[in-house]
Amino acid sequence: MAAPIELYYWPTPNGWKITIMLEELGVPYEVKYVNIGRGEQFEPGFLKIAPNNRMPAIIDPDGPGDAPISIFESGAILQYLGRKYGRFYPASERQRVEVEQWLFWQVGGLGPMAGQAHHFRGYAPEQIQYGIDRYTNEVNRLYGVMNTRLADRAYLAGEYSIADMACIGWVIPYKNQGQDLGDFPNLKAWHERMHERPAVLRGIEVGKEERARQANLADDKEAQKILFGQRAR
Repeated sequence: MAAPIELYYWPTPNGWKITIMLEELGVPYEVKYVNIGRGEQFEPGFLKIAPNNRMPAIIDPDGPGDAPISIFESGAILQYLGRKYGRFYPASERQRVEVEQWLFWQVGGLGPMAGQAHHFRGYAPEQIQYGIDRYTNEVNRLYGVMNTRLADRAYLAGEYSIADMACIGWVIPYKNQGQDLGDFPNLKAWHERMHERPAVLRGIEVGKEERARQANLADDKEAQKILFGQRAR
């Protein structure tokens, strides 16, 4: 039996991408929590795996050439797992490009913009209306892009893929982004469709109790200093 994949993780939208994928694949994995509110992402051992001091990251002991491999960045991890196991990431070039463009759309657009909306709406020490409006409106635009895309297909790239896994975590907290899924009926139907998949539900449950043990980030000033005051080290 293959050794489990080591997953360095904290239950956030980016972390969920990988737990969902691993649950969908049904491969063994071992969760190693990286409490980002306590600065564990800056520990030297973790930085050897993830030089950007961000989770998620993985170590696959059964990597290419039967040698271990470490990978950081959620999109790269999804692509690696999709190639390795031949699932949720098509082999044909045309279909693969279809998946990749929506995966990169999430990595470069939906995630960062939704993250900024979360920050200015919930965590900024003072209410900056320009920031709130800027990012709330941009998330609204991006939701509209997804809504249009999903008008004639069940999933973003046609068939269920790593693109959907990448996006769902950033739609789950839609209320924190100032959005109403009722304004986006196709996106709402996709959101419900995703929640009908048992592996998706299992993936977003990973670490729920671990996270519940710490204070709410909106009230935890020390964690906010760690997360929002970072400079080059």
